[in-house]
Amino acid sequence: MTHPPKLIILDRDGVINKDSDQFIKSPDEFVPLPGAIDAIARLNQVGYRVVVATNQSGIGRGLFDMATLAAINDKMVEMVFRQGGRIDAVFFCPHTADDKCRCRKPATGMFEDIAARFRVDLKGVPTIGDALRDLQAGAAVGCEPVLVLTGKGRKTEKAGGLPAGTRVFADLPDAVHALTTESAGRTST
Repeated sequence: MTHPPKLIILDRDGVINKDSDQFIKSPDEFVPLPGAIDAIARLNQVGYRVVVATNQSGIGRGLFDMATLAAINDKMVEMVFRQGGRIDAVFFCPHTADDKCRCRKPATGMFEDIAARFRVDLKGVPTIGDALRDLQAGAAVGCEPVLVLTGKGRKTEKAGGLPAGTRVFADLPDAVHALTTESAGRTST
């Protein structure tokens, strides 16, 4: 009997790469956090499909265009590929908060689109972010919220108000180690 593939949803800026208050506006500004690229490859090795869901209001603000966002995401995907891993899809919201769209986290549109694309129920699917809105969007559709303390994570933890059941880890490699260790324990029984 085959089991459906496991899915995990990652925020990008502050989780996979260094964040910037001035936005990541070019491929050169995309600098992975220590161990993050290896952590994504590790997720693939234990059967996870990795999806990135990221707010990119820099597009709506006119700071960069869609071609530039594609080049930044291509760099991320290529780095993961070179480590033996894969990102199955990148979902993004190009809107600003003023647009009141359905996709900008904490709204759940990107998560609903992920569920539809992969034909999965998101209940219990880990979603890893560094901002409260990442966790709120995931929790609203039944995901398991995971906060990393990189990027805005320390500020987010200090502010409180995290969704019930939020797990907190130092960074993406730490979170992935815990998830893959638990996953291995469940499959060996």
